[in-house]
Amino acid sequence: MDKNKKLKVIDLFSGVGGLSYGFAHNDNFEIVVANEILPNMAKAYSLNHPTVKVYAEDIKYFNANKIVKDLGIKANEIDIIVGGPPCQAYSTVGKRLIDDPRGKLFQEYYRVLKEFNPKLFLFENVKGLLSIQGGELLKIIISLFESLGYKVQYKLLNAADYGAPQIRERVVIIGYKLKGDFKYPEPTHYNPEETPELFNTKLKPYLTLEEAISDLPFIKSSEESFDYATEPQNSFQTIMRKNAPTKLMDHNSPNNNEKLVKIMELLPDGGTPEDLPENLRPTSGFKNTYCRLWWKRPSTTITRNLSTPSSSRCIHPKAPRPLTTREGARIQCFPDNYKFFGSRSEKNLQIGNSVPTFLSKALALSILKNFSKENII
Repeated sequence: MDKNKKLKVIDLFSGVGGLSYGFAHNDNFEIVVANEILPNMAKAYSLNHPTVKVYAEDIKYFNANKIVKDLGIKANEIDIIVGGPPCQAYSTVGKRLIDDPRGKLFQEYYRVLKEFNPKLFLFENVKGLLSIQGGELLKIIISLFESLGYKVQYKLLNAADYGAPQIRERVVIIGYKLKGDFKYPEPTHYNPEETPELFNTKLKPYLTLEEAISDLPFIKSSEESFDYATEPQNSFQTIMRKNAPTKLMDHNSPNNNEKLVKIMELLPDGGTPEDLPENLRPTSGFKNTYCRLWWKRPSTTITRNLSTPSSSRCIHPKAPRPLTTREGARIQCFPDNYKFFGSRSEKNLQIGNSVPTFLSKALALSILKNFSKENII
């Protein structure tokens, strides 16, 4: 194996770098180029990946000629492409995905894949992809990838199985032109509420919200604090605080109105509006709105609305407030030195749209094994 050869990676729909984190932090890979349309999202990516050439533009302008011109890297030198077009592209797409304007982001992904012809690609998307049109859409996507000569596998992975303090399921499609079968990473954690400990001697129990954020300062609505409450309490917190700045970033709570604060004070651990006195119950909202998270369980899937109780289950288990941006970052396994950019809602979008970095690390290692078997590196 050539120790100096790094596998070159292109990061499409890069967001702030959650999906590619495991590649960026593994010396066997080199992310050479990223593409992200939202300017502040691209700016945050650049802050954390200063050596990567970031194209902050619509993917339709992204092509191999540009990379040859700007970096002197030819299309056939790219080994891996990672990325998943935002899921809105599929919500109503019809049978002819490649010709359907609503599937244009997928179409661009397909075009880039065809142009670079990497040895392997990783395509990540929402769990809903399995059920859209009764699974027909997934079949169409896979057959399009196969038409480019790829062997294709897919699997539903839960980030909690890989040590993230969050139940977050994602479809991960891998296409490859390597020998053998791709092996997905083996879980390292299990759900203690589903399986007795007896059967899981090798696995660790799911990481809880308490284990993820208990060292962060305890603040109430409209407060802020940038000093850690305690030393790291466990290995997860130690990893998160490696190379952390002395002052914690982004740990401040929105200024919620009195009624909302009262609601949040009265909710029990994991509670919902049904646990409230009738006169305080919100009159609108979905099943998971105005709900409190559990201290001794992983978080539910967080979204861009991680600080908005009227939009998702995001109320801190012990404080009368929603999650802070930094707590959201912890739940997505971004270390405390990771930078986000823009307003609170923009930072929360950057975090909520990400793949937890622990899942990315596990996938990068599995991909590396595939390449190592072929002595490509």
